Amino acid sequence: MQNFRLKVYICSPYRDNPEENRQKALQYCRKAFDEGYLPIAPHVYFPQFLDENTEREQGLEMALQLLLECQELWVFGPEITEGMKREIEFAKKFKIPIKCFYFRKVEEVKEILKGSVVQDAQK
Repeated sequence: MQNFRLKVYICSPYRDNPEENRQKALQYCRKAFDEGYLPIAPHVYFPQFLDENTEREQGLEMALQLLLECQELWVFGPEITEGMKREIEFAKKFKIPIKCFYFRKVEEVKEILKGSVVQDAQK
């Protein structure tokens, strides 16, 4: 095995525009990979075998299990969806460090990071 990569969970919108948001999530995964991390993005993988309309809750539960295995949660804006809120609150509960990217307002980032382990500046 060459370099050990820390796992980062990619948290970004999906449901409102699945195809466009999937493409963005793939770009975020590439960013994480290029920075030396192993990206985990369930919303890219799970729709290949789960039905978003009838199995959304099961998908989110499995995603949260994967989040427990990650060293960081990377939140990509500019908006926060209901599913993303659950992932953020879960990360806070289990003290998983959070980083935020592509938000327009610093206040939004501060709100996300309130009560989290790491208060990371917006990138």
